[in-house]
Amino acid sequence: MSLSRSRREVANFKLNTLLEITEAINDNLETSLLLEKYNTILKSELTIGKCMLFNNSKGWQLISNYGFSPDAANNINIENDLASYEDITTVPSFEGKDGNDFDIVIPVFHKEKPMAYVIIGDIDENVQGMSPAIKHLRFIQTLTNIILVAIENQRLYSESLRQEALKKELELASKMQGMLIPDEDSLPKDDDFLFSTYYLPHLQVGGDFFDIIQLSENEIGFCIADVSGKGIAAALLMSNFQASLRALFTKESNLEELVIKLNDIVNRNAKGEKFLTMFLGRYNKVSRNLEYINSAHLPPLLYHHPSKEMNMLESGCIGMGMLDELYNIQVGNIHVKEGSKIICFTDGLTELKFGGEIRDDFINVNQAISNNKSIDENIKSIISQLNNTKDKELIFDDITIVGIQFM
Repeated sequence: MSLSRSRREVANFKLNTLLEITEAINDNLETSLLLEKYNTILKSELTIGKCMLFNNSKGWQLISNYGFSPDAANNINIENDLASYEDITTVPSFEGKDGNDFDIVIPVFHKEKPMAYVIIGDIDENVQGMSPAIKHLRFIQTLTNIILVAIENQRLYSESLRQEALKKELELASKMQGMLIPDEDSLPKDDDFLFSTYYLPHLQVGGDFFDIIQLSENEIGFCIADVSGKGIAAALLMSNFQASLRALFTKESNLEELVIKLNDIVNRNAKGEKFLTMFLGRYNKVSRNLEYINSAHLPPLLYHHPSKEMNMLESGCIGMGMLDELYNIQVGNIHVKEGSKIICFTDGLTELKFGGEIRDDFINVNQAISNNKSIDENIKSIISQLNNTKDKELIFDDITIVGIQFM
């Protein structure tokens, strides 16, 4: 055979192979089938008896192996055995454990970083002239590069689809959770008290919650709570908790019995993986009595006017879901004077992050409420302080505020 004819055949082989692989890539052939085509080319066309392919997509992984034993890859340390090879290298002296020897290392680089290593062994030397594998090492390198870039693009595309689906799910969850959080128009209107609220989830969905329930003509119930952790799991637990609270909290409810039932529900749903803190209150506008239970929540502040006395509402019990049963539940009772204000909040309001340090004194809630301004003005002032911190990325948790002014 003439040299020119031989070269034409080699060129045609390479061209046809690349066209075949390109068509497979354009047809969006899945990864396993692409690798199957790759192995067929190496085995049938280039008479390579053994081949391992290590890929560095998300950490080094063996993605293809034929000819070598299933455990052969366990005997190869990428950093120690292969990282020193920057070009195609024949290594006849290398012999792995259990007889897993190989002949050639083909490094594949992408943007000057090692993307893959092809390990070749058992080259068929019983052919006339030089083995096809030896003649086409650069082509194998190029072919490997093309296939692995295609596989990585497939992975990135699948990941982008997954992220887009997750984004839509989060957007839907956020909208649904937003429907559960009372808005300004749905808050009870009464000449004897005024509610003002603020809700800011750190992520699209949050683990904070508040609710205000008209129990009877003269009684109002309210709750603020904070689930441990963030994200979807916290939001799901909180949504279930709100539904349970709405179903169980009535004008006939005994607060101690109510928190016992709520604790059982949280335990069943969280299975010990999460808990929540809660402040639960019931106010009677005729007797002006506030009855409450604080379940390990940050104590709300009650500012009496005009005496300027400040009370922390601490009586209660441990958090919901911390233990199977609640013990020593203390129900708080306090007479609310005319003009007094209560502010309830979650720890996202006071705990802001400065570098790696968490400080709990950035927003001084005590100072914010200790004045003659309305509770609505007090909360707007706090929100203004928070808005000034957003660009500094100090906020790292959900923030919820519930304020009440008693006329």
